[in-house]
Amino acid sequence: MRHPSRVLLLSLACSTALAAQAANSSGPINVPPGDLAAALNTLARQSDTQLVYRADDLKGRRTAGVQGAASTDQALQQLLHGSGFGAQRDQATGAVLVARVDTARRAPAPQPAAQDASSGSPPVVQEEEVTEIEAVQVTGSRIPRAQIDGPAPISVITAEEIRANGFTSVPDILRGMTQNGGETQSQQSASGADFSPGAQQVDLRGLGPNHTLVLVNGRRIADFPMPFKGRSNFTDISGIPIGMIERVEVLTGSASAIYGSDAISGVVNFILKKKVDGVLVDMRLGTTSDGGGESFNGTFVDGFERGRFSGLYGIELQSQTPLWAYERPIQDSTKDGPTTGSQIARRAYLRTDWYDDYLDPGQDTCDALAGQNGGTTYYAFRPRYGYYCGSDESIGYGTILSKRRGANGYASLSYAFDNGSEWFADVQLGYHNVELFRDVSSWSYMAPDGNEEGYFYNDATGDVEYWQRQFSPEEMGGLDRGMVETTQKTFGLTTGFKGTFAQDWDYEASLSYSQYKAEISWPQIVAARANELFLGPQLGVDDDDFPIFSADPDRLYTPLTREEFDSIAARSVYRPQSETGTLALTVSKADLFTLSGGDAGFAGTVEFGNQSYDLNPDPLATQYYYYSWKDSDGHGSRNRWATAGELRMPVLDSLNWSLAARYDQYRYSGNSIGKPTWSTGLEWRPVDSLLVRGSYGTAFRAPDLHYVYSGIGNDETSGNDYYYCLLDDADDCSDYEEGLIRTREGNRELDAETSTSWTAGFVWSPLQGLDLSADWFDIDMRDQVQDMSVDAILRDEAACRLGELDIASPTCVDALSRVTRTSNDSLYGIYVNPINVARERTNGVDVAARYRFDTSIGRWTFTFNHTWVNEHDFQQFPGDPVEDEFAINSGFDIPRNKSNASIGWENGAWSATLYGQRLGSLPNGWSYDQVWEEGDPGPWIEATYRYNASVSYRFNGQSRLALAVTNLANKMPPKDPTYTAYPYYDISWFDSVGRTINLQFTHHFGGSAQ
Repeated sequence: MRHPSRVLLLSLACSTALAAQAANSSGPINVPPGDLAAALNTLARQSDTQLVYRADDLKGRRTAGVQGAASTDQALQQLLHGSGFGAQRDQATGAVLVARVDTARRAPAPQPAAQDASSGSPPVVQEEEVTEIEAVQVTGSRIPRAQIDGPAPISVITAEEIRANGFTSVPDILRGMTQNGGETQSQQSASGADFSPGAQQVDLRGLGPNHTLVLVNGRRIADFPMPFKGRSNFTDISGIPIGMIERVEVLTGSASAIYGSDAISGVVNFILKKKVDGVLVDMRLGTTSDGGGESFNGTFVDGFERGRFSGLYGIELQSQTPLWAYERPIQDSTKDGPTTGSQIARRAYLRTDWYDDYLDPGQDTCDALAGQNGGTTYYAFRPRYGYYCGSDESIGYGTILSKRRGANGYASLSYAFDNGSEWFADVQLGYHNVELFRDVSSWSYMAPDGNEEGYFYNDATGDVEYWQRQFSPEEMGGLDRGMVETTQKTFGLTTGFKGTFAQDWDYEASLSYSQYKAEISWPQIVAARANELFLGPQLGVDDDDFPIFSADPDRLYTPLTREEFDSIAARSVYRPQSETGTLALTVSKADLFTLSGGDAGFAGTVEFGNQSYDLNPDPLATQYYYYSWKDSDGHGSRNRWATAGELRMPVLDSLNWSLAARYDQYRYSGNSIGKPTWSTGLEWRPVDSLLVRGSYGTAFRAPDLHYVYSGIGNDETSGNDYYYCLLDDADDCSDYEEGLIRTREGNRELDAETSTSWTAGFVWSPLQGLDLSADWFDIDMRDQVQDMSVDAILRDEAACRLGELDIASPTCVDALSRVTRTSNDSLYGIYVNPINVARERTNGVDVAARYRFDTSIGRWTFTFNHTWVNEHDFQQFPGDPVEDEFAINSGFDIPRNKSNASIGWENGAWSATLYGQRLGSLPNGWSYDQVWEEGDPGPWIEATYRYNASVSYRFNGQSRLALAVTNLANKMPPKDPTYTAYPYYDISWFDSVGRTINLQFTHHFGGSAQ
């Protein structure tokens, strides 16, 4: 969908139709008599009110219906009259909770108020106190219902829990979810800075961010326009407005039969606010106890009702100052390294010979550079190599937390017609500026063809040499000039109509469109200009193919002026964008037919959609223009259509059976991929307090657009030259390892990835207020997309050249075309593309407990969540050994278990929460690098614990002041003597931000006291 103007014109057409229909619309609320659950669903749709109840409690209950109710509250009271059920609105979420009336706790019935003669309205019945219901779980089904439990486990965190647990960003929320077990990129990730700056991901079950479907209000949003690690598409969760979230629902496991592609490992659905009590103003100020990283978040939300036209709108402002590595003693210097070798000064100025021995610059030369890098440059020594000019502290110039300034806008609008139909629209806007600092710029000689070995023949000294420079902040003109800068612009629109037709069929026709535009600017060094500045003009090539320069070493050791640095520096600017759009029609009927256990519900869906992306890179970045940077282009689009159906059948009073099936077809570049998926689930209640449940489903993921449409790009790798190894009859081919230029391009013949998933478990409530659950999960993913193996191609090439395979066979023709050798037959380059080959499987158990009870000193709430992964196996190519991702030296970095727990207390105006997270053991540095041996330290980093605490006070029912402390004990990353790469800890799971203190003030202007 490359034409947003068409979307806006269609929205205008919808609005015009609305206005035409609104001219003759007026009337009270009418709900026909019949099944009580079906009537409540009808009222919920007509009034856009969230009604929460246990469906099993309502089985067999009937209602006389509603005639002429003037408000939702009156309609609800009429529906529930004589049923033994009452209603109570939950102020935290806006949901109306429907449950059996506890007669022991019922307040004395008040006398009815006199009827208002002017309005003719019946008296408003006072709400009765009812049993409190804790959870709202609706993700995973299109059949209108509001059940607490279903056949597949769903985790929910509400806005109140987000605040109480001390979460201040959406990534914080999802990081605490025990099912989120994958390794993602932190704000100080070098890979993230290169490929997706300013974006953050969620990775359910550790199957990769591209296999988790992210929704906002049940709708897809556009992908981040740059690929994750330069490979796959993913959804950026960093810009979702935390201040407008009502709740987050997480469904783990295959859900393609409901949602289509992407939902292999699960679905994360962010439900934004639909109702607000008065005008909400919320402000939060944050800082760290160790200094730096100050933040501000301000939210304003208001709503309105103008007859049949109502809505909610809000704006959120965000500000985060950067936190620099030099502000934390744990990573401000190479002296923080765990070993003697890792504590050596960084090589700011380096000159070596052909044998990599350092050419001594002399004490005086380095003393003359002492003012560089904040006065920390000195005459340094590296054992076995020699002397150079280095700095311990220049390592600490990166950012731990990015600088962010931004705003999010949101509006939810609706108009109710007299025939029970409704027009609705949700609009989301976001604008954010994100800045991060990866590292200072550097240079060594890079040849015009991109070769970065860096050696040249220096005619001035008569030696083959290598020169390296890192540019200091003084040369750059300050660290701010080295920021990676990203401007993010997001837009989302959903609009349509919903209502009832043919008396008791419900429908929703909608158009949803989402766009993500960015402008990303990276600081770069122009290779040819820097070569000229430091080495002078090239004088030719010697007999050994080394370029010849006559370069004075004094030039290397002379700091650049600001003008000289500017002459070799530039900014590479990308303007990527992505779009997704869907036109959908859903029909549903809560009582399609009747079974022994009650009415069966049905939902059917038809969708048409389009998805596109365009990297729009700097044209110079796709050439060998910038030092150590040659990127690929990528752009493409695809169309899709899908149809789906879902049944929920109460076979018996105690047994529900659900069934869903779907067919999706994607079309792009003359290709067509069609995949059917299906799922089924059972819910059995042998007794009222026990639910036994299970589900099975198939899923798929259409190939990532960037896997399909990625242009040609290069990076560096290495491989064994098996041809010469076997020719020499050598015992160890690792001695024949050579550096390679890997050329990569997308593959338009990719098929979809597929998976199967099943769950089995129970929910048990043995005591009032106590809920326990345990669920087994198993996900088996096949045909996963991976790049072709460099090692396998080189083995085939050797076998073909040595006659072990027929040189005219397709295997040999393909392998020989992929390998490039120099004129002297040395390995130089290899060409690869992604293919469907890999298989990945994971299984384990999710356990949860929640207990709420009252005491003389207040109400207490205990929660506990734990995920234990039994297996997580990976096989890259058929015939390869299956790799256990939890094994020593596996090269994978995921925990076997994660846990969280909280203790909450409420008494009058006061409330407090203590929240804790446990991250299971992870591989240490040597195990991750696959070099650990018996007797070495480790191989595991022990489990780590982090605690948050919050306390709040309500002043007058409309104002609240809250204090939250994240990382209460100010824990730093665990020490790992084998993690010798800066910053000397695993940044995928830890950071050195330390204790964060947030003060939050919330006030409701108008509305009811809370």
